[in-house]
Amino acid sequence: MPRITPADELQLIESIVDAHPGGIGIAEIEQAMAQRQGGALNRRTLQRRLLKLIDAKRIASEGQSIALVYKPVAQAWAQLAGGGGSVIAAVGVAEAEPDLPVSPAGASIRDRVRQPLIHRRPVGYRREFLESYQPGVTFYLPAKLRSQLHEMGRTPAHERPAGTYARDILSRLLVDLSWASSRLEGNTYSRLDTQNLIEHGQAAQGKDAIETQMILNHKAAIEMLIEGTDEDTNEVGFDAFTFKNLHAVLSQDLMRDPQASGRLRRRLVEISGTVFHPVAMPQVIEDCLELLLRKAAAIPDPFEQAFFLMVQLPYLQPFEDVNKRVSRIAANMPLIQHKLCPLSFIDVPERAYIEGTLGVYELNEVDLLRDVFVWAYERSCQRYLAIPQTMVEPDPLKIKYREALIQAVQTVVKDLQAPSPEVLAQVVARFQVPAADQDAFTRMLAEALQQLHEGSVARYRLRRSEYLAWQLVCSGGADHLSLSAAP
Repeated sequence: MPRITPADELQLIESIVDAHPGGIGIAEIEQAMAQRQGGALNRRTLQRRLLKLIDAKRIASEGQSIALVYKPVAQAWAQLAGGGGSVIAAVGVAEAEPDLPVSPAGASIRDRVRQPLIHRRPVGYRREFLESYQPGVTFYLPAKLRSQLHEMGRTPAHERPAGTYARDILSRLLVDLSWASSRLEGNTYSRLDTQNLIEHGQAAQGKDAIETQMILNHKAAIEMLIEGTDEDTNEVGFDAFTFKNLHAVLSQDLMRDPQASGRLRRRLVEISGTVFHPVAMPQVIEDCLELLLRKAAAIPDPFEQAFFLMVQLPYLQPFEDVNKRVSRIAANMPLIQHKLCPLSFIDVPERAYIEGTLGVYELNEVDLLRDVFVWAYERSCQRYLAIPQTMVEPDPLKIKYREALIQAVQTVVKDLQAPSPEVLAQVVARFQVPAADQDAFTRMLAEALQQLHEGSVARYRLRRSEYLAWQLVCSGGADHLSLSAAP
């Protein structure tokens, strides 16, 4: 019988792991090897073989101690997610994504977080990392870089109200940011799938309901942010109310405990794939979030504010899950408020983003994540700053009566009224719309009701349950909509 070489053993171990997409423990690998080659491999030798495969990026590990399992790299990488209890990084990928150009400091961080878990020192949450940051004195982004970002992100809406530019590119931003941010959580929707879902309410075939819900939640959160940034309403800010509600929207129907949606974490969470252990005490979480938001509000530069949130919010892990999603959407808040180009995370490689986040978690070093942030913002500016040149000028009446239209849609839906011409006329009469604009406002209302679907209810500050109840009542009302939409 031919002698089995170490290379043969490596190949055999890799084939066993590849046959278990969900992961396989070392004891099961031993059993499988014993069956295939007629004898078990020494445990220490097997551990060395596994480490060699991990270092070569041929397999990935997940978990720690007795919960440690080995996975095919493609499956492990597909599970990248943000928040408690989920995989945050894999050791390698089958077909590695191209690395972003990074600074020497960023490259050093990348090399350290790519080491196998066994070679990385376990660390806990360091409150002093937050406490030592002094707004206006400490800067994660150097002055020259901030200046470059301002020059890069200046928009044509400089003299217009806050949020105007974001609304100008809203349709593109909704699709891009919803898709890109979800993709960083392992979501497999394509951009076209995302566009069809957001614009037409069509869920992609063969996709998990969780992926569909994640996309819709992003859309609702982005709309909440843009609507709340209006200078007249100013409903969003660096306060716990805003961030809890942002989390509630992003986590809707995705939390194992529905009561945890929009509430600060009350239990210990573990993040597999890293040696970082988040803070456990609820009072510390609450105190640190309050301090974090107070510092964020005091930061004088919008880009520094955005990046500060991307660094400190996931590091604190104030919610049981969905923390990185909250940080990515919230990072756009200061940009929108200052009429700057938003950050969509389009084309950001998953691995680069995760490794930058790991650098913060495990080392409290921001250089690699900063490299990713700057690269991502440059891509966003390239994508969006050319859009207004080819855009149709928005209807001034829709801008003028935006809030009235939202309230009118709410009235029809919440009162469970079929949108007949008579009902629409009664609803329009409740609002102080000049006689000269009443016909146009009625058409806008009819059009909004006709285009209303599950993916757009947040735009009108409606609950999904309210929409479904109204849809049931109006199931035979399509003719009314068509009739009332006619000029």
